[in-house]
Amino acid sequence: MTGFVEKPEPPQVPGLVHVHTGKVRDLYRNEAGDLVMVASDRLSAYDWVLPTAIPDKGRVLTQLSLWWFDQLADLVPNHVLSTELPPGAPADWEGRTIVCRSLRMLPVECVARGYLTGSGLAEYRESRTVCGLALPEGLVDGSELPAPIFTPATKAEVGEHDENVPYEEVARRVGADTAAALRQLTLAVYSRGRDIARERGIILADTKFEFGWEAEEDGAERLVLADEVLTPDSSRFWPADRWEPGRPQDSFDKQIVRDWLTSPASGWDRGGEQPPPELPAEVVERTRARYIEAYEMLTGTRWS
Repeated sequence: MTGFVEKPEPPQVPGLVHVHTGKVRDLYRNEAGDLVMVASDRLSAYDWVLPTAIPDKGRVLTQLSLWWFDQLADLVPNHVLSTELPPGAPADWEGRTIVCRSLRMLPVECVARGYLTGSGLAEYRESRTVCGLALPEGLVDGSELPAPIFTPATKAEVGEHDENVPYEEVARRVGADTAAALRQLTLAVYSRGRDIARERGIILADTKFEFGWEAEEDGAERLVLADEVLTPDSSRFWPADRWEPGRPQDSFDKQIVRDWLTSPASGWDRGGEQPPPELPAEVVERTRARYIEAYEMLTGTRWS
């Protein structure tokens, strides 16, 4: 069994209807029909939403996403309408809330990989492919790929794994033209993000995006970039000065938490049925510091 150790009760806000509680975000709909997305400080690992929050994490994710949406605005429209706090919202929502366009979301996680690691590495070791795409011999953990690749996945419910699928499966689900557009946009956005991150001393190893359709006045639809974008929760960021293919890389994400959970210190059996324990204060603070370090390196702005 996986999922929430303890599912939170969403705040009730006048004029907002609660729609969904996700691993990290709570979604509401306002009276105009727009979505209100609130990024919590929750953290997930090994398909569990952990009982311990990481202070400021939701604000870091939100502010970094907003910064990236600005960097990408010429490539693809995004779902942001406003960052104003809805009337009557809790004060704690400040800095972690986005009022968004209501989109018809596509049932695909659009993943781009520029480096080999994670589930892609596991498949490569078995078949020399990732999502059915053939790769050269001789690659190791952390190797840069000859060119970025589009390796989509299906979206999973809380407590379930996303599942990598071949491009042909995406085309079957959403149509050939839409699949081609998703691949083109995903690789374009990844490449822009990779280049910006590299200038700031960070390797963007891989990342995932979500897109949705927005209806336009003439009845046509356009693809819009949604959810979060290029954050430590949706991307693997590695310090460029410590990149060394052939071993697991240091990362600006929750790897500190994963390492502690799978260490003898946690006392937790990942393969058992018991939920993960509370995180020690030292693990929480180190994880918070990594999120903030990524924000500051990428944006050039000091976190406050």
